[in-house]
Parts: sequence; C-alpha cells; structure tokens
Amino acid sequence: MNHNQTTGPQELEYKYIVSGDSISKGVVYDEDRSKYVILEDNYVSLLQGKLSGALRNTARFGNTLLKGLTNLKRDVLKEKPDVVLIEYGGNDCDFYWKEIAEHPEAEHNPKTDFNAFEQMLHDMIDFLRSQQVMPVLMSLPPLNAENYIKWVSQSSPDTEAILLKWLGSVTKIYWWQERYNSVIIKVAERTKTRIIDVRGAFLQHPDFTRFICRDGIHPNKEGHRIIYDKVMDYFSHSEPQLLLNSSV
Repeated sequence: MNHNQTTGPQELEYKYIVSGDSISKGVVYDEDRSKYVILEDNYVSLLQGKLSGALRNTARFGNTLLKGLTNLKRDVLKEKPDVVLIEYGGNDCDFYWKEIAEHPEAEHNPKTDFNAFEQMLHDMIDFLRSQQVMPVLMSLPPLNAENYIKWVSQSSPDTEAILLKWLGSVTKIYWWQERYNSVIIKVAERTKTRIIDVRGAFLQHPDFTRFICRDGIHPNKEGHRIIYDKVMDYFSHSEPQLLLNSSV
C-alpha cells in the first residue's frame, strides 16, 4: 500500500475510497415522507473520523459494477488511495421489472450479466492491485423477497401476479441475489482478497427483515449500524493500523 507521511509523530495518513451503489450512498426509504432520502447516520458517515486518514464516498444511486469500475479507475489514478471498499451487486442482479410486467413472454436479462459481473470484479481487483491499492470486497445484505416483489409491482396485485408467474416463486428473487453474492465470495477466495461478510452479520439475526426498508432491499438506519459494526470489526481484527487509536 502507498501511504503519505503526515506531520504528526510517526503518524501515517491513509486514503480510502468507498465504491458502491445506493446502499453505500446511504439511501433509505423514508416512510413518513414516502420517498428516498440520504440517511445522515449511514455506515460510511459513521466510519468518518474512525479511520486513520481521509475517507471519500463515491457511491451512487443506481450504480452497477460497470459504471462503478469506469469511475473508480479515474478516481484511483487521480487520488491514489490506499484502500478501496467495494460494494456492488444489488443493482447488477436486478431486472427491468416494468418490461417484464409488460412483456412476460419475452426474454429478460439482469442489468449485469452473471458471468460479466464475475469478470468485472476480477478486473476491478486486478486494476487496484496494479496501482498498489488494497481492495476490500463487501458481501450483499440479504433482501426481503416478499416486500421487494410488492415494491417492484408498485402494490398492483395484477402486476405482482404476472411477475410471480415469470419468476416461478417469490423465493427465486432471494436465490437470484444469493447467486451474485456467492460470486463475490468466490472471487474473494480465488484472488485472496479481503471480504467483509455484511450478509452474515444480517443473517445472525433471526428476523433480519426488520433491518431492511419497506422496499425490501435497502438497509434502514439499524441496518446501516449493522454494516458499520461489521466494517469496524473487520478493520480492528485485520487492519488495526488503519484505525485511529481513539476509535471505539
């Protein structure tokens, strides 16, 4: 890893980038206002001030791995970070539900092809390592399949029936997202890349769905706390030198 010397006594300042989608952006569904908002206490903002150095959040709503990889290459060459947290998959595995509802008999593909997702993860890790940057993967929070299908059906029973028929069953949504999650884990093992098991942290709770927003996919405030605790747990056990001493 690169690191930049600071003026403090033997203090090392590191640079971090979070590259991801709306989860890392801190997007939650505000039920009172019936709209998406940015949660002030999202996991990335909770990390600010806990790590030794500057943390920049480049996550964007709707980001897929392809968009993220293109932007990350530019950001890394410009900013030369030491560590990049990688959080993708939720949008990549998603379908264009409106098109499916309108033409269920046609062929429909996810936003990012399964094999392309795996290849791009490899490419992202290879690129970061070529720039002496430490990649850290994050697994996907589980989704609440029942709520999610209602959400993408926009609470229309007719649309929901069409989508369920196309899927085969509501559990297929969970399984489909699990496939993309399993690829993240596989790539981490194959490339010997550090991984933070966000999914495992949620699944430790008997009812993880209470940490997910009404849309079935975005972690809520308590969910962000779970992610933050898991990220901090990773740093304190695997990379303690990256934490500020005062951190708890």
